[in-house]
Amino acid sequence: MTTSSTEPAPARTAEPADRPQRIHGLDALRGGALLLGIVLHAFVPFIATQPWFFHDRYESMGLAETNFVIHSFRMVLFMMLAGYFGALMLDRRGAQRYVGDRAKRVLLPMIAFWPVAVFPLGLLTLMFASTHPGTSQPEVTDPLVMFSPGQLWFLLVLMECIVIAVAVRALLIRFIGKERTSAFSEHMATLFSSRAGVLVASVPYIVAVLIQGEPMSGIIEPVTIIPEVAPLVGYLGAFSVGWALRRRSDALARISKDWVAYLIVGAISLSIMLIAQGQIPLPIGAALVALGGWCVTYGLVGVCMRFLTRPRPAIRYLADASYWMYLMHLPIVVAIGISLADLSLPVVVKLSITLIASSAILLLTYQLVVRCTPIGTWLNGRKHPWKKAKRGA
Repeated sequence: MTTSSTEPAPARTAEPADRPQRIHGLDALRGGALLLGIVLHAFVPFIATQPWFFHDRYESMGLAETNFVIHSFRMVLFMMLAGYFGALMLDRRGAQRYVGDRAKRVLLPMIAFWPVAVFPLGLLTLMFASTHPGTSQPEVTDPLVMFSPGQLWFLLVLMECIVIAVAVRALLIRFIGKERTSAFSEHMATLFSSRAGVLVASVPYIVAVLIQGEPMSGIIEPVTIIPEVAPLVGYLGAFSVGWALRRRSDALARISKDWVAYLIVGAISLSIMLIAQGQIPLPIGAALVALGGWCVTYGLVGVCMRFLTRPRPAIRYLADASYWMYLMHLPIVVAIGISLADLSLPVVVKLSITLIASSAILLLTYQLVVRCTPIGTWLNGRKHPWKKAKRGA
C-alpha cells in the first residue's frame, strides 16, 4: 500500500505478508462505529416513539435527538470503511481468498452468535411483559420474523455488498479489461475524494430514504434475512464509496483537508431535520439527512486521519474488542435496562449504569474468553499471546 502524508508509517512489529496494514485512524473509527451501536441501544428505552423490547418509565427528548444524529451516519460510516478495507484486502489476497475470509469472519459469526445474541431477546421481552400487564406485544407468526437476524443484520447486508462488489469487479474485468477497470476505479476515487464527491456519495442514501418513505430514521435496517431494496441500495452505495477511495493513495488526505467544513455542513443539515421534525417534503428530507450523514462521515474520516496517525494501545485494544462487544452486547444491555426500568432514578444515572456495567462485562469476557483464544483468531484474524495480552490489559 502506498503511504500518503496522512497515513501512518508501517508498524515496527512484522505483520504477515497477506494481512492488510493497519491504518490506525480508520481502524479506531471502525471500532467506534460499532461501539456507538451499544450506546444507541442503551438510549432506545427512553424513546417512547421507537419500538423496542421494553420502555423505561421516563422519556428523554435529548436522547431521541442524539439517537437520530448518530443513526444518520453510523452504519454509512461503517459500510464505507468496510469497503475501503475490503478493497485493501482484495489487493493483498485476491478475490477468492477475500470472499472466503469474509464468509468466515462476517457470515459465519451471524449464524453462530444468533442463539446467544438474538434468541435471548425474545425471552427478556416476555419476562418484561409478564411483570407489566399493560405492555402490548405484537404476535409474531411469520417464521422469517421469528428468526430475524436482529442486531446482526449488518453482517448479512455487509456480506451481500461484498458478493456484489466482487461480482461486478469480475464482470468489468471480463468485458472491458483490467486496465480500463482500474482507470474507471481511479476516476471514481478522484470524484469521491473531491469536494463534490460527498454529493455523489449521498445519492444512494437519498434513494434508500425515498424508497422507505421515512427520513427521520436514517436507513431502516431489514427485519428478515430476505434482502430489502432500501438498505441494500443505501449501504451498497456506502460500501462502493469506500471501495473506490482505496484506488487513490491520497484520497483520504484529500478528504481530510476539509474535515471542518464537512462537520459544519453535516451539523447544519441534521439540525434542520431536527427543527423541522418531519414537517418538510420527503425529497428534501431525504436529501438533508443523506447529506448530513455523509458530511459527518467524511468529517470524522478527516479527523481520525489527521489526529490518529500513530498507534495508541488503549484505542487499538478497544478497536480489537469492538466486534465481540457489539455481537454480544444487546441481551446484556436489555437485561440491565429492564432491571432499572421501574426505578425512580434520573435518566442520566440509569444510562450511565447501563453503559458502564455492560461495557465492563463485555470487556472482561473479551479479555478472558476471546482475545487469546481461537474465538479471537476467528473474529479478528489474529491471536494475541497471553503474556502480551496481560500487559495490554
